[in-house]
Amino acid sequence: MFGILRAYILIALWQARPGLAGYDVTDAITFCFVTQAFIGPMQLFGGGLSIPERIRTGDIALDLVRPASLQLWTLAEDVGRASYLFLVRGIPPMLLGAAVFGIYLPTDPGQWLAFVIGFAIAVVISFGWRYLVALSVCWLLDDRGIAVLSLVLTTFFSGMMVPLHLFPGWFGELARALPWAAMVQLPTDLYLGKAPVLETLGLQAFWAAVLIGLGALGTRAIRHKVVIQGG
Repeated sequence: MFGILRAYILIALWQARPGLAGYDVTDAITFCFVTQAFIGPMQLFGGGLSIPERIRTGDIALDLVRPASLQLWTLAEDVGRASYLFLVRGIPPMLLGAAVFGIYLPTDPGQWLAFVIGFAIAVVISFGWRYLVALSVCWLLDDRGIAVLSLVLTTFFSGMMVPLHLFPGWFGELARALPWAAMVQLPTDLYLGKAPVLETLGLQAFWAAVLIGLGALGTRAIRHKVVIQGG
């Protein structure tokens, strides 16, 4: 229902302003249902990681003494979760949107390959951001405040609400250069064929490396200082 409501809003907008942001009505509908399919795999509304609760219970101490990397172990779990959710909560809404409204389907195999690579990198970026938010519990003790801030930033700057191409001037350019855009807007543009492939994948790879690197530093830091609640 949420996807259908979003679709009708975007249809009304593009009927009033044809060609807005370089999209036509079909592109706008496709954008709606592709981004809808990203909600589960990317955990755009936050969460998906058990680290905050394990910090509160003290179980994180066991995780940190394991021979496996906490970050890579958690990433492997998150990739499995994302793959499952894409199959059961991502593809069905896209099929529904295709049946009800009709959506754009790429015909070029290279375009599909670019989208698949972009989607995979986007999953890593989403994990990298949520991992940092989760680690913050070691210092903040309560993740509710930063979780709400993360929700606002991710929802607004990812392109989940509206295409970031609608944002004017320098603000739009800044929004499209931030890591949240690399989770939703950039892979969606790759699907629609609206973005230069190498430049887009390069920006995504940059943010994936930055966030994973910061996560590695954060993991190292909590080995030296971990605040345990009740443990």
